[in-house]
Amino acid sequence: MAAITASMVAELRAKTDAPMMECKRALTEADGDMARAEELLRVKLGNKASKAASRVTAEGIIAIHVAGSVGAMIELNCETDFVAKNDDFLAFGNDLARMIAERAPADVAALSALDVDGVSVEARRSTLIGKIGENIAIRRFERFSGTGLASYLHGTRIGVVVGFDGDDVAAKDVAMHVAAMKPVALSAADVPSALIESERSIATQKAAEDAEKAKADGKSVQSPEIVAKRVEGAVQKYLKEVSLLNQPFVKNDKQTVEQMLKAANTTVKSFTLYVVGEGIEKKSENFADEVAAQMAAARGA
Repeated sequence: MAAITASMVAELRAKTDAPMMECKRALTEADGDMARAEELLRVKLGNKASKAASRVTAEGIIAIHVAGSVGAMIELNCETDFVAKNDDFLAFGNDLARMIAERAPADVAALSALDVDGVSVEARRSTLIGKIGENIAIRRFERFSGTGLASYLHGTRIGVVVGFDGDDVAAKDVAMHVAAMKPVALSAADVPSALIESERSIATQKAAEDAEKAKADGKSVQSPEIVAKRVEGAVQKYLKEVSLLNQPFVKNDKQTVEQMLKAANTTVKSFTLYVVGEGIEKKSENFADEVAAQMAAARGA
């Protein structure tokens, strides 16, 4: 049996927003497997357990540069929100986005090696670290070309670039929609199979849990055929919720994004969404200590 530490409970709680002791129980049942524990919480608590999954866990900015049909988006990280507002840090991020669009480096290493007036990007990064006093990291970037481009920045923490043919205003609206609703794919057919299977597994486990509860309450249990339809219905609902074209349009929820685009004679070919710190774990010793104290208090209760 794996030891369940306070930091593990804190991490799962940050991911799921589930109650602390529920997180501990799920980790215990999963023998310390974080992914399995998150799945168990989804079965028990439904979508509430995943509402904090996109919570940012690092500081920094998203910068975008678009010129005609060529553009770039980059995530530049730092240690504190204070530095993320620093003018020199912001200028560095914007310069990098422009350089990516204009010079098309293959990856972060190639970008770091680019030379501007005899000074490499890596040298500029090191100088800025010395000036500001915090670590600065180029995390990721993407370059876009060959189609119409619409972009949207929500402050400096969320960035979207949409590839499209058609109306500029409709495409910009889609970029804003993506920033607000955070779809995982363009259409239901594009949703990764791993996500679909995970959702099917959760729905199956939830159905089994409901059947056990019905038995315990002396109620009739649904037939396997009805359960199968219920599980598939849950999967189809999930696909509509996470695919861009099927989502209700944020500016008019009586039509889907696909219907809005059709009315505007516009086709969205792709979208890319960056959220600062997405997927990065940030050290939080104070929170772990807080969880440990609450766990100790619960044991003594």
